Amino acid sequence: MTTWILLRGLTREIGHWGTFPAVLRSVLGNAAVVAIDLPGAGEFHEQASPTHIEEIADHCHRQAIALQLQPPFNLVALSLGAMVAVAWARANPDEVAAAVLMNTSIRPYCRPWRRLRPRNYPSLLRLLFPATARNRESIILRLTSHERIDDDSIIDEWVALEERHPVALTSALRQLLAATRFRQDSPPAGTRLLVLASRGDTLVDCNCSRRLALAWRAEYAEHPTAGHDLPLDDGQWVAAQIADWWKKMETRTD
Repeated sequence: MTTWILLRGLTREIGHWGTFPAVLRSVLGNAAVVAIDLPGAGEFHEQASPTHIEEIADHCHRQAIALQLQPPFNLVALSLGAMVAVAWARANPDEVAAAVLMNTSIRPYCRPWRRLRPRNYPSLLRLLFPATARNRESIILRLTSHERIDDDSIIDEWVALEERHPVALTSALRQLLAATRFRQDSPPAGTRLLVLASRGDTLVDCNCSRRLALAWRAEYAEHPTAGHDLPLDDGQWVAAQIADWWKKMETRTD
């Protein structure tokens, strides 16, 4: 059985996937779906996050071993998590069979002002010193969601996660530095790729994903309205795209 491993983005933990793991599991025929926290977040929130994506990927690789997960792995990753997925596949080509990369931005396929749109700089600066955890999570929801921007229940859930596993400012900045540094000029060898993007993403320009998919000759699909947190805004669409793509991949193998 193929194991699907989920990787979140900057400062986010496995709890931020919400109901998406269950949705994905259901469309994949109850496949093994496991989410792993990045260092500096979730159960590893007390750890200092590495300042290189490759080191974060090594952490995830070691976690998979610790959890006794059996390769080949299919990685489903969002934003910074997608960079981690690429680095993981590059370092362990025999371990990673496929990767789904959502709303990511990887040098050299995207200009700096498209990787993180300047209009968001004031909001991002406010995240450094939020008045309360609720204020912080409200800002993040406005930055990352288009469909659920006024959903107080989501903010309640995120505040509870923040209180249980607070992410240090230093870890957030170290993750941001790692993302800024990361560069990948070619696709990881032997890894099947699906790139998903959101046309309504106001945080990262969806052209970053388009150009990446074109350069790497990857399958590509684009949601017409969702924001940066694509699994939050339309997890059913994401799961359906993955299931359809994987079915085609299996057919080609047969």
